[in-house]
Amino acid sequence: MNRNSSGLNNKDVEYSRQKYGSNKINSDNRNSFFKLLLESFGDPIIKILLIVLAVKTVFLFQNFDWFETLGIVLAIAIASLISTLSEYGSEKSFQKLQEETSKIKCRTRRNGSLEEISIDDVVVGDIVELSSGDKVPADGVIISGKITVDESSFTGESKDIEKVVNSEIYRGSTVLNGGAVFEVMEVGMKTKYGSIAMELLDKNPESPLKKRLRELAEIISKIGYTGAILVFISYLFSVIFVANNFDFSLIKEIVLTPKIIFGHIIYALTLAVTIIIVSVPEGLPMMIALVLSSNMKRMVKENVLVRKMVGIETAGSLNTLFSDKTGTITKGKMEVVGLILGDKTVIRDYRELEKYPHIAKYILENMQGNNEAKIDANGHIIGGNITDKALLKYSYKFKGKYKIIEQNYFDSAKKYSSLILDDGKIHELVKGAPEKLLGKIRGYYNKDGEVIYARQSALQDIISKYTALGYRVIMLADRESKYSDKLDFLGLVLLKDEVSDSAKEAVDIIRKSGVDIVMITGDAKDTAVNIGREIGLLNRTDDIILTSTELNNMTDSHIKEIFDRIKIIARALPKDKSRLVRIGQSLGKVVGMTGDGVNDAPALKCADVGFSMGSGSEVAKEASDIVILDNNLLSIAKSILYGRTIFKSIRKFIIFQLTMNICALTLSILGPFLGINTPVTVMQMLWINMIMDTLAGLAFSFEPPLKEYMFERPLKRDESIMNGYMYSSILITGIYTAGLLIAFLKMPFIQNFYRYDVEYKYLMTAFFGLFVFSGVLNSFNARTNRINILANITRNIPFIVIISFIIIVQIYLLYRGGTTFRTFGLNAKEFALMLILSSSVIPIDIARKIILKSRHKNTGV
Repeated sequence: MNRNSSGLNNKDVEYSRQKYGSNKINSDNRNSFFKLLLESFGDPIIKILLIVLAVKTVFLFQNFDWFETLGIVLAIAIASLISTLSEYGSEKSFQKLQEETSKIKCRTRRNGSLEEISIDDVVVGDIVELSSGDKVPADGVIISGKITVDESSFTGESKDIEKVVNSEIYRGSTVLNGGAVFEVMEVGMKTKYGSIAMELLDKNPESPLKKRLRELAEIISKIGYTGAILVFISYLFSVIFVANNFDFSLIKEIVLTPKIIFGHIIYALTLAVTIIIVSVPEGLPMMIALVLSSNMKRMVKENVLVRKMVGIETAGSLNTLFSDKTGTITKGKMEVVGLILGDKTVIRDYRELEKYPHIAKYILENMQGNNEAKIDANGHIIGGNITDKALLKYSYKFKGKYKIIEQNYFDSAKKYSSLILDDGKIHELVKGAPEKLLGKIRGYYNKDGEVIYARQSALQDIISKYTALGYRVIMLADRESKYSDKLDFLGLVLLKDEVSDSAKEAVDIIRKSGVDIVMITGDAKDTAVNIGREIGLLNRTDDIILTSTELNNMTDSHIKEIFDRIKIIARALPKDKSRLVRIGQSLGKVVGMTGDGVNDAPALKCADVGFSMGSGSEVAKEASDIVILDNNLLSIAKSILYGRTIFKSIRKFIIFQLTMNICALTLSILGPFLGINTPVTVMQMLWINMIMDTLAGLAFSFEPPLKEYMFERPLKRDESIMNGYMYSSILITGIYTAGLLIAFLKMPFIQNFYRYDVEYKYLMTAFFGLFVFSGVLNSFNARTNRINILANITRNIPFIVIISFIIIVQIYLLYRGGTTFRTFGLNAKEFALMLILSSSVIPIDIARKIILKSRHKNTGV
């Protein structure tokens, strides 16, 4: 140990840094732009697109469709870039929040003098001086002095802890009062703080969204491969058997002629690969990136900073939320919430004291003068412990005229402090623990300032009542002569870490959303139960409240049996939080964790979504997916709403895009057998792809968060992204639209309705319009499960603008596209018929919704 009062010299510092390391906390590897970009290629749908791109390159090299290939490449590039830029930007915003940590300075003895250095420059062996308000920069041992520290970020309990010579202190603690010198024993990742940060290097669990997208990719792959095999077999059967009227000699000749049969096989493979390409929703990755990115920006305005994009959607899938108490459900600071006078009068408001001028003077002088906290030039309360700060905040408006003659600060052995003053008469004011002062009480002051005899047992009953309710109780008393052993009771101060103003509302909203809330706290069981009742967390007779000891005496299987009934864990340890998160996940639940302390970091990391508080420790914020900037539980409720909105927006887009894909897939499979070889040209398909992918993705990205989403049950972890409602919408509307398009080309009535020419150019112009308009109008069906397809549409202005833009451009292409788009304009009647037929997708889907509602199966998206 270094006991040199002059501290280390420069050579010692360098040697120590080389031997023991630096004091920097590297709790997580910073994600570079390139690393995030590479990670984006892990998206399940993008993987399919990359495979399709490779297959297209290998099998279709000779007749390479550069437009289609360009579309796939752009879909991959845009989706990856949007996702990467959003997450990288969010990471940068988060780093700004953390910059203040590296700016923390500490006073260290070096080279024979006191130097102020950065917290990152502290090394083992440094001699560091501490005073009120300082953050402890590393782990060490007190070598002189005495301080009181707040270790709530480790323990989760708001409690002042006294540190004397040879006491250990830990990085991240806050000095409340006193002064001390300590020697640094551990730095950086070897500190208690750093060891918790080390746990954050483990990877996050796979998000429910990524799991569901992987399952969707598997479904799409099966559809694509099945369709490809069917087309391959059907085409060969058609050209070999049907085209030759099942004449065995002709069939034999084709099969045995390598050039002919090889040509048919190559074309069949071309059709098969085309089917795979058509079945893949190219725009889905980009839409997901867009919807996550746009909602990230919205949420910042709601005081919610999203660090990891999938964290938003995961919030919407929560089944269980483990909430830290201090600083999340409560305000995280002690406040005076009431005074009890000797006649049992309860004073809740400062102004009520004006009715008791004789008593008020002594009470406020005691609170204000008998106090180690002070008010600085900027009006901020500094120094003192959490109790002193609360008392000074309550009494600072009091402008008493008194002279302090003698002051005795709080002594942990005596558990009280005292103050002798002259305010017209000399007397002593005492403030301290009721159990230490109660035995000296002889009477109390009445309203007129007269001393009335008091029974100590009656005061004890009051003290017991309020401590049982979770209040911290401080006794105030007066002594007329310092030589007297008796005290006159002034009042009991009730202090409490008050429940935040919005906690009860937030708990109510979150519970109504189907999410179970479990409060985890380091506080005693009685205190936790009282807070649980106050916020409405305990409202059933079979609710379970456990202490850490009781929890650790249970097996995991026992906890699983009672998991849904657990509401409070008191005296919780850090390992309890992580254990409960893992048990919840093993039950198939999507688990969230809130917290602000260092001790919360491991659980925040292993939870499906971790919510840290903006005022919390940097390690907690590093471990989290979402930072609640205003420390408000209500903001977590908003996160759940936005998460559900995002998931619904993704589902709506899937309905829209897969409906068009099913339509195109059906046309591709049946078209060749019906004499429809190129119903859509390459340029037309490029425009259709732009509608399906980029434009529709933008339109559905801005769907509004509706309060009704909060009253739906949360999804299970293994619940598919596709549900019955979506399947019925995609299949019915997709097959109907495909049938409508085929009928449009093959029915003589329609062929005769459009002006005849050899190339059917007006019929094909109308066909292009029918394809696009039926898809565009179906977007109104897809965006709501209501019969009224315009419900809440004015809350998504981008949707209106984008759909209007598509319609305008489509009309322009119909009349000005020329040979490039194979469009030659339509007269009024031709356009009207095309539009009427396109609009038929709306009543068809409305009928589907009505049938589902009648069967009580309209679960929607």
